[in-house]
Amino acid sequence: MKCLRLIDLEYNICIPVHSTLAYQLVNRILISEGNAAGMNKYMSIFVGIVSIVTIIFIISLDRYQTQVDGLEEVNQELSRQNEQLSRQNQQLQAEASFSMEVLSSNTNADYSQWSEREEVAEHFYEDSNGRFKKSWGIYLMNEAEKHDLDPYLVYELLKVETGGTFDPELIGPETQYGHAYGMSQFMKNTAPWIAEMAHLPYSKELLFDPYYSMQLAVVYLDFLHHKYDNWDEALTAYHRGMTGMEMYKEANGTARSDYAKEIQTSAEAHRTLAMTN
Repeated sequence: MKCLRLIDLEYNICIPVHSTLAYQLVNRILISEGNAAGMNKYMSIFVGIVSIVTIIFIISLDRYQTQVDGLEEVNQELSRQNEQLSRQNQQLQAEASFSMEVLSSNTNADYSQWSEREEVAEHFYEDSNGRFKKSWGIYLMNEAEKHDLDPYLVYELLKVETGGTFDPELIGPETQYGHAYGMSQFMKNTAPWIAEMAHLPYSKELLFDPYYSMQLAVVYLDFLHHKYDNWDEALTAYHRGMTGMEMYKEANGTARSDYAKEIQTSAEAHRTLAMTN
């Protein structure tokens, strides 16, 4: 009788086998089972390695995605800065072009025009029920003529901006950008660079001076019309800001806002009345 020990399977058991053929058969079966056990061990190790590699890959992919997201944010910020610089460049070009045009314009008036100015100033005084002084009207006519602007348009803008009061001391309601001041309702983030473009000094107190306020309004309107060559866009930009006008135009398909329409319609009515008198 032969004794078969299960050493290969990490056992130390002696199994009696009564024939050589049986011995060989049982031995093959046990060896086969031993190989299977070994294979299971290798498979477990392999699965562990694959799991580790998968985890490393997922971590690396997550870090890569984080880097990609970071680069996209940087790219978006650079695009915003580029767009802002482009707008600033366009504005500087428009200001330079506007300044050259103003310098080359003829601002001399002869004696016959003063009579017309007095008549228009009288019309403004009566239309405003005495709120818009005659001296203001004459000054407005003079400044509008320097820039080849329609004085009725400027007058109507001042009427809308002040709600018909023409109050030089008016302070507008608070917005996210602050208050607007004076007859022309300029804000502190807009008035300084317009004053610089007009070669005028600037202080918040000056915004309450009616003559200073009207001059800023005329210069700004002339600049906007020179920039856009369109009164709908120029007036809406005066009211909403240049960026606000572009947003309004994109949302509505036109820059002809109620603000622009009201001012132009009323100015046209003044011109028609003046021609009939």
